[in-house]
Amino acid sequence: MATAEQIREVNVRYHDLAALEYDAKWSIDFGAPGRAQVTGKLERALGARPAAPWERALEVGAGTGYVSLNLARAGLVRHPTATDISPGMLEALRATAARLDVAVETACCEASLLPFPDEHFDLVVGHAVLHHLPDLGAAFAEFRRVLRPGGTLVFLGEPSSVGHRLAGVPKRVGRAAAPLWRRALGTRSRTAADAGGHDEAALERLVDVHSFAPRELTRLAEGAGLAAVRVTGEELTANWFGWLNRTLESTAEEGALPRLWYLWAWRGYLVLQRLDRHLLEPRLPPALFYNLLLSARARGGP
Repeated sequence: MATAEQIREVNVRYHDLAALEYDAKWSIDFGAPGRAQVTGKLERALGARPAAPWERALEVGAGTGYVSLNLARAGLVRHPTATDISPGMLEALRATAARLDVAVETACCEASLLPFPDEHFDLVVGHAVLHHLPDLGAAFAEFRRVLRPGGTLVFLGEPSSVGHRLAGVPKRVGRAAAPLWRRALGTRSRTAADAGGHDEAALERLVDVHSFAPRELTRLAEGAGLAAVRVTGEELTANWFGWLNRTLESTAEEGALPRLWYLWAWRGYLVLQRLDRHLLEPRLPPALFYNLLLSARARGGP
């Protein structure tokens, strides 16, 4: 098993390499669609719309700023702060913030060593970050420390253990169907040159060190002294569809796919996301879904 320092080093290397193309790779948007995605995830995690904007918010493992910048532009956060252990990700975040005219503070630090005073933030939030952290207990203790009494904690997009295994099915189907799919679209197979000369692909397999059962996230939050803990699931059919398409795309020549393919993939994903949200998420156990959403509250306050 890797040590905490080795996990940290590989995460820095991977995310620095991935920073320049990260938004394009994961279809991260900072316009109206991105705001709708982020605010929708937040509302599902909380079980309700936020009553009022948060004055000070901290995004942990912010990457390129998907959550904090969209929440700021949606008027739900007045003073965002973003942290990450990757200088490359923070550089990309600052460039995007400048382009969007969003004022944001940044700090390059680990989640378990946050350089902020006690009870400083009204909201601590993150997206797809907990599964990268080597010491979850220490990180949750820090989240609780920097939250003011009555403050809110929300983590989105954390992989569930069962959902992660289920996602292997569309990936295997995609790999098997890829030659026929490329022939139908008239595109060639991706070459080693398309994949680039760095080791990003190899590192990607090493940076994900956890997947979670809902009870594990509950235990971590309650163990840090947080209350009103809520864990829900998100995306089932949309996730299968997304992983099938991403697997197919990863085998094709760079930049060779027709625009209609991307429209089909994006619109199909949105349709299935609505199906999941309105039909499946209210009825099925959270553990079945690919993503888990966690919300909790710091004790005390109004």
